[in-house]
Amino acid sequence: MATQGYVFSNKKRNGPDDIDGGDLKASKKGMLLPVGPNSWEDDPAAAFASARHEFGEHGGVNMSIEASATFTVMEPETMRRMFSGELGPDRDFFIYSRHFNPTVLNLSRLMAALEGTEAAYCTSSGMSAISSVLLQLCSSGGHMVASRSLYGGTHALLTHFLPRACNINTTFVDIGDLELVKNAIVQGKTKVLYFEAMSNPSLIVANIPELSRIAHDKGVTVVVDNTFTPVVLSPAKLGADVVVHSISKFISGGADIIAGAVCGTASLVNSMMDLHQGTLMLLGPTMNAKVAFELSERIPHLGLRMKEHCKRALAYATRMKKLGLKVIYPGLEEHPQHELLKSMVNKEYGFGGLLGLDMETEDRANRLMHQLQNLTQFGFMAVSLGYYETLMSCSGSSTSSEMNAEEKALAGISPGLVRMSIGYIGTLEQKWTQFERALSRLRDYGPSTKN
Repeated sequence: MATQGYVFSNKKRNGPDDIDGGDLKASKKGMLLPVGPNSWEDDPAAAFASARHEFGEHGGVNMSIEASATFTVMEPETMRRMFSGELGPDRDFFIYSRHFNPTVLNLSRLMAALEGTEAAYCTSSGMSAISSVLLQLCSSGGHMVASRSLYGGTHALLTHFLPRACNINTTFVDIGDLELVKNAIVQGKTKVLYFEAMSNPSLIVANIPELSRIAHDKGVTVVVDNTFTPVVLSPAKLGADVVVHSISKFISGGADIIAGAVCGTASLVNSMMDLHQGTLMLLGPTMNAKVAFELSERIPHLGLRMKEHCKRALAYATRMKKLGLKVIYPGLEEHPQHELLKSMVNKEYGFGGLLGLDMETEDRANRLMHQLQNLTQFGFMAVSLGYYETLMSCSGSSTSSEMNAEEKALAGISPGLVRMSIGYIGTLEQKWTQFERALSRLRDYGPSTKN
């Protein structure tokens, strides 16, 4: 089934089964705003102001939710033409919401605007986005090269599931060693280079431009997980081919939604929606239209939220360092990739909303988190990130528990590493006082003070 142009076109059908089309026009259903020549280069938030605004059915400033699973046509011949690929969502023709849904399609346009890609499509989870794009790009017998510092679920997918179920194998490397990455790529066999823009949980920053150049020289597609740094980093602008997200995190911001996205070229995203070979179409990781509506209302203030997350993370990391704690944060000058990150970030958004606090042992990490949550209310012991409250977890025994001891050591995950997603509720000074009070209660237990 041909799906050319479906996922990013802004055309709207003029009337019932109007298959001849016409010039692109602003309508009550969707308004196109002029795009300035430097809007994307200057600030990713400007892309939102230039994206099509979808109005509601009765002229509401918010779009309507298209909750239908299936869609009707006015003429029988139209359905045949839809299934043959002649007519599609680019002209406002929809078949079934597992394929395309207007509300989800609008959120996908916003995600493409956020990442500066031709197209995007939103899925039911971040892991479904990752698995779908990798399975589209890599067939049985294929090979991938990936960072050894990855989210535990992704690491398990590449290490265990794909080799067993799909005969797809992965070579894990230190993503900071460019020569090692180059040597790991087998020209003609390696299909994908996969890494996180900022690794979970060790906060290693990837040299996206150089890694992309190395991969492209050997004909390899670069897939980057940008979950930790939306708005802060723009991997596609830096050379990546595909950007994936767990929208559940910073983009949602409410810790109440599970969702994902694939952002890339129109040809890739359309191939993933193909009736016969598309992973998004055939595996069915469909996003609910009501979820897409809620997320569409949150994306416009993502930039404001990220600025505050990042501002507080830098402030806390700086103060923790002065207290003699072993803190990991790419915004600190002593972080090994600080200058690299400075060279890649979109200005004014900071250096990320997460920091690592290495308490060396799991016992010390657990004691600190207990004090921070149960006695001073600094934050919550919970996985995930991007919430308005600070979320804390001991990564080695939680979100990276899928990795064995050797894999954790290679990824830079110590037993006592506390990953903190810094929130913005309350005042900065109020929350810092809560942190200091919790730390003072640990003196009898001897918290780590190694630099």
